[in-house]
Amino acid sequence: MNRNIPSISKLNNLFLDKELKPSELFEQVYQNASFTESILHAHLELFYDEGLENSKKSDQRFLKGESLGKLDGIPIAIKDNINVYGYKTTCSSKMLSNYVSPYDATVIGMLKETGSTFTGKTNLDEFAMGSSTENSAYGPTKNPWNPDYVPGGSSGGSAAVVSAGSAVASLGSDTGGSIRQPASFCGVVGFKPTYGTVSRFGLIAFASSLDQIGPITNTVDDARIIFDNIQGYDPKDATSIKPEYTEPKNKKLKIGIIKELMQKGVSEDSQNEVNKVTQLLENSGHEVVETSLPLTEMALSVYYLIAPAECSANLSRFDGVRFGLREPASGSYEMMNKTRAVGFGEEVKKRILLGTYALSAGYFDEYYGRALKVRSKIISDFQKAFDDFDFLISPTTPSPAFKFGEKTENPLEMYLSDLCTIPANLAGLPAISIPTGLSDNNMPLSIQLMGKPCSDYSLLDLAESIEDMVSFNHLPKITKGDNES
Repeated sequence: MNRNIPSISKLNNLFLDKELKPSELFEQVYQNASFTESILHAHLELFYDEGLENSKKSDQRFLKGESLGKLDGIPIAIKDNINVYGYKTTCSSKMLSNYVSPYDATVIGMLKETGSTFTGKTNLDEFAMGSSTENSAYGPTKNPWNPDYVPGGSSGGSAAVVSAGSAVASLGSDTGGSIRQPASFCGVVGFKPTYGTVSRFGLIAFASSLDQIGPITNTVDDARIIFDNIQGYDPKDATSIKPEYTEPKNKKLKIGIIKELMQKGVSEDSQNEVNKVTQLLENSGHEVVETSLPLTEMALSVYYLIAPAECSANLSRFDGVRFGLREPASGSYEMMNKTRAVGFGEEVKKRILLGTYALSAGYFDEYYGRALKVRSKIISDFQKAFDDFDFLISPTTPSPAFKFGEKTENPLEMYLSDLCTIPANLAGLPAISIPTGLSDNNMPLSIQLMGKPCSDYSLLDLAESIEDMVSFNHLPKITKGDNES
């Protein structure tokens, strides 16, 4: 455990043993948030009144011996592109600044059934487009390890609140690494499940064939508990699947190191973490062998054609007509143009333009069509790799967290932040980031594990064993405890 707040299982035991009340935990977490928010700006909105009321309902259930399970009374933060009934869902955009959700996302409804409480909505890169949370219309979120550094993105707020102890866990969304990359930068666990195992209904879409909701937590077991309570088939989501979860045939695993993700562009620090974990795995009796997936080198290019194309289609609904921002104008065409010009930030506009170009007549086959063909070959490469390997390992990110403004003037360098995470999204694979150490400047480092589709639970098992081996127990610079001392 790497936080002052215990794991979900330990908290549940404290509730059951009457040593702690859920309302006391909620107040503790809220106090943490009250201190850290002035520095981090990780929550866009806090749900104090409703959260406290719901935690007191949990108090009564535990008093009567009627607990709803391990998540009953657990404070969870929600990324602000996931709809919660009666609260704003802004996607950190001016376009949706006044949009109040009339319904719950499926995952929110499922969490409500567990008795969990919500701390609030967390900051993100606008419409989940970014790798640093610098693209929010409401200002950036800072990294709890050092406020001069970015927390990653797009789920930067969701990772920061867990790292700082202002939520026990959080939900994020992952389109090209947006759960795993900020989890890596903030020294917490980030899990992207198999595509389709967790409903996307109620998630504001960025790229529908890539988006996936998942948990950010302090421990792998916490991620498992949340995943267990949000996964399952949902008829409201056309991409939802009825998963048949798989287990490795042997207890001693064969794990492949992806050669292409251990080369140029990946820092020595990041490579060393993989090598360190590899040694630990071999000492435990597992076989670890380098393997080549050559097409992963094309994954970044493929992603930045497919994702913007889907983005341009999904964001066409934000036009000032039905909901959200509406700029005054003399006619409907002028109104739409003005609304989209004012409502969207620069990064979102850039991706809409790129996607529209890729889908335009005369260029569709040349760009988008070709990208889809390469994507199918990337999927095929992974399928072949999993014929030989149980799991694959790589760095989560090419480097530890970078400073604010360091990459904003160079989009290509910013996009390279997702070099290691994008392949799993293109192939729909489950993938997890686990903190494993610190860089020379005391910023978190991590490794990434990927598994075949629907190997989520066995992937979590391996991740938990690595978590035990590395015993990452460092605390971020910004915690309530530091303030009190």
